[in-house]
Amino acid sequence: MDCDVRESCFHAQEVIAMELSHTTMTDPADETGQPAFDHPCPIRDVLDRIGDQWSLLILEALAPRTLRFNELSRAIGDISRQMLSRTLKRLEADGFVQRTLYPEVPPRVEYTLTALGHSFLVPMQQLVHWADAHHEDICRSRRAARALDARDH
Repeated sequence: MDCDVRESCFHAQEVIAMELSHTTMTDPADETGQPAFDHPCPIRDVLDRIGDQWSLLILEALAPRTLRFNELSRAIGDISRQMLSRTLKRLEADGFVQRTLYPEVPPRVEYTLTALGHSFLVPMQQLVHWADAHHEDICRSRRAARALDARDH
């Protein structure tokens, strides 16, 4: 699989390079002339976002229902308010999460998954189940690798 991912990224970069040699790729809706893609490799671009320490936990917490900031913080547990806020902003910018601010006193803010966020739940849950099923094997391999490293040094 690792090979397929590299080939896919290489292919994406190659296609984009060919496109750039013929035309300037800009988002037609973007009048600033910013590139159409933030990252030339779609796999790496998406994995950078969802592969961080907190995004999957936030998406999992929002899967069953809409939550307010403090509810989300309690559901995750050991995340700082600053990190939760930063990660929510990134997930919102990528279209996974919708933030709704209600004009009340005090203001009420709720977070919910978008259609894109919901569409990611199935592959995300498959990844979570795979990690659960294979975590012990991975830990065993890590211990064996550390033992070999210790012997070599």
